[in-house]
Amino acid sequence: MTTILVIDDVAPMAEQYAFDLARVGGYETLTASSGDEGLERLRRDAVDCVILDLEMPVVDGLQVLRTMARRAIHVPVIVYTGAGDFDRCVEAMRLGAYGFIDKAEPIERVVHEVESALKRRALEREVASLRKDLGHEAGLIGGSRPMVGLRDAVAKIAPIPSPVLIVGESGTGKELVARAIHQASRAARGPFLPINCAALPDQLVESELFGHERGAFTGADRQRKGAFEAASGGTLFLDEVGELPRAAQAKLLRVLEGRTIMRVGGTKELPVDARVVAATNRDLDRAVAEKGFREDLLFRLNVHVVRVPPLRERLSDIPELARHFLSTTCTRFGIPVKTLTSEAVAALGAYEWRRNNVRELRNIIERMVIAGEGSEIGRESVPAEIAGDGTDGAAGSTFQALKAEAERQIVLAALERHDWHVTNSAAALGLADHASLLKIMRRLGIQRPGS
Repeated sequence: MTTILVIDDVAPMAEQYAFDLARVGGYETLTASSGDEGLERLRRDAVDCVILDLEMPVVDGLQVLRTMARRAIHVPVIVYTGAGDFDRCVEAMRLGAYGFIDKAEPIERVVHEVESALKRRALEREVASLRKDLGHEAGLIGGSRPMVGLRDAVAKIAPIPSPVLIVGESGTGKELVARAIHQASRAARGPFLPINCAALPDQLVESELFGHERGAFTGADRQRKGAFEAASGGTLFLDEVGELPRAAQAKLLRVLEGRTIMRVGGTKELPVDARVVAATNRDLDRAVAEKGFREDLLFRLNVHVVRVPPLRERLSDIPELARHFLSTTCTRFGIPVKTLTSEAVAALGAYEWRRNNVRELRNIIERMVIAGEGSEIGRESVPAEIAGDGTDGAAGSTFQALKAEAERQIVLAALERHDWHVTNSAAALGLADHASLLKIMRRLGIQRPGS
């Protein structure tokens, strides 16, 4: 639930504003009768927005804004004044206030300003998150059959608010799929909040997910909203959900069933409207059999299951992915964009990428950018563990290896374009019949994924 703090030295005014905000906007409200008390409230309580009186004795509204900036308290503030001092309102905006209103404004206008401030703050967080990831990931890039199928699956399930379980090996881009689902959903304007369940200390998992009240445990010196409340109106992405402790699994199940949470140490249930998208690289069916994961929670999470293909099942996407990573890496390093030679691309395509999939490819491209000299990156810049024996062989054997890999890429691309229909693929390649293509596939060691 959204919490609004009203700071005004005139107690009846603060209380009336708090009452009207709760009545019209449905907010949880707090009040403070001085600037100092308001700052203390901000320190110990989980506040989403502040209504701040500018005209207060001792610590006025401008001083409150300066202190919030100094303490890095990033809560949207709307200032109000009954004095009609436009210059002070402008100064408040310069100090970080989101907007200003007159005390005589109707409460509906105040609620509108609050909603606008909350939406703007959520947008700022989303932009900051996207900027942080810029250049590190590749999105749902690729024209291979597996990627076309993945994008189709995302488009179908995105509008449906049910939970989604994304499965795939490490480094395949499960978070990118979750972001794509979020962006195509009705909650796209809300926040996208990723939580790595494996990185949460066992003793803090419930606090991180559901929040806690002040004094709930040693060190809980202020109220804190958890991930479900922070993701309200948007998407909560629970990465590595299979690593959650059993106690947290039980509480997560109750949230998915009842759409309410209770903060640690709390006494009342709070409604939540965040869509849950979970991901795992574990076999959760096996985890259920081994009593490491709750079967009833799995049933709630896997209403819709999306499988992210490993990179070795879409090798024809490597040239496009490599070019993307090359461009974003050069941009991030502030250097002119380089190009990859066809030999370098062929060497990358010959590797199976079983360790870390797309993430490993991204890291390799970064290493190649650092190692390469000049505007072109050749095969000599491909790390030895990726290039294999080809970098150490004679020129003739290297040429033969590159030729075979180029042939392999051409055949793979044709098969993926035609959904592995051998006859249609053979015709597209200009071969006499499907038997000719089958011979080439055997020679190159090409097998249909899953066969």
